Amino acid sequence: MAHSLPIALAMLDANLDAEIIIATSNARLTAEVTRLSGGRAGLPVVELGLTRRSSQLANQMLERLLPAGKLLFYRDNLDFFRSVDVLVVAEKTSLILKTKFGLDNLRIVHTRHGAGDRAVGFDPASALFDHVLVSGPKIRERLVSDTGVSPEAISVVGYPKFDLASAAPARPLPNDGRPLVLYNPHVSPHLSSWFTVGRQVLDWFVDHPEYQLIFAPHVMLFERPFTISVDKLRIDRPGRLAARHLNAPNIHIDLGSRASTTMTYTQAADIYLGDASSQVYEFLLRSRPCIFLNPQGHDWQNDKNFGHWKMGRVINGVDQLGSALETASTDHAAGYCHVQREQFENSFDLTEEPSARRAARAVAAFAGLTAPLLQPIAEFVRVANG
Repeated sequence: MAHSLPIALAMLDANLDAEIIIATSNARLTAEVTRLSGGRAGLPVVELGLTRRSSQLANQMLERLLPAGKLLFYRDNLDFFRSVDVLVVAEKTSLILKTKFGLDNLRIVHTRHGAGDRAVGFDPASALFDHVLVSGPKIRERLVSDTGVSPEAISVVGYPKFDLASAAPARPLPNDGRPLVLYNPHVSPHLSSWFTVGRQVLDWFVDHPEYQLIFAPHVMLFERPFTISVDKLRIDRPGRLAARHLNAPNIHIDLGSRASTTMTYTQAADIYLGDASSQVYEFLLRSRPCIFLNPQGHDWQNDKNFGHWKMGRVINGVDQLGSALETASTDHAAGYCHVQREQFENSFDLTEEPSARRAARAVAAFAGLTAPLLQPIAEFVRVANG
């Protein structure tokens, strides 16, 4: 939601000659709309859901294993989607409205979510959108070269989620001088470090109280009893956490609260420890040391799907974690900070103008709407100076 709602709010503020609707799929998301919008009154929110009894039953039986509800949701709300001219979404499941349900006249704009390097972000489905909003040149270039998206169908708009970043992020553990490490494993079994060495990582920090740890994995890692990779089919169990991990005074565990999605932890931590998550790029909103776990032995050096691993030391096992942490600051100053700066600027085209406003202007232009209140800041300056 943080990737798309700011765009909707910017469009509402522009008083466009169009009806702007914010659609959610449950009460929890509706409440998040209210929170992220600052409680502004009169938001045009429509809460959709599973309307067929058969869909509700299927979802109850399958949701613990498979995201069946996501697919059934679109089928049950076809009348609503038929009434829409342009659908702006952050995910790809909505493409079934075109590919399965025949809504050929519906134009879909993809905002994407995250600025990572994983191949799944550049699969052929990206070319099925009518327009794509991207955060920076890296994403644009890969969409054109890897998926065949037309350059004319892409707008570089920055990163609307950054518009929501807090100036003073909350620190979940006492600020007592100990380095604060964020361990942020991905959910996909073929990429995540959790299924191979994750518990060993937690054990290491239990035994090394001179460090503090935030364990905030991908919010879907512990959502179901099994996790499934969609890009490379693999199934694994995330399992449960041991009491020694849960009770360690130097470890803060968050398996999916709001703080896991609001950049609270990526802003607060001193060191990033991860594998394939795109959250590392959000961490680099302020350049700091990174360490990457490669227990599965990926041949990553010349693989653009692991481009972010050039921004910090890559270790193969927990036996190397101590030395990597000890030298993290000096390694960062010696060279990784320069690589991070290059990678960040290639991933995010940020300007003085809020990214959500730039994205709103791109959506309005795609929809054929005139948007005088969405002129670029440079244009306002030119007009003001005569």
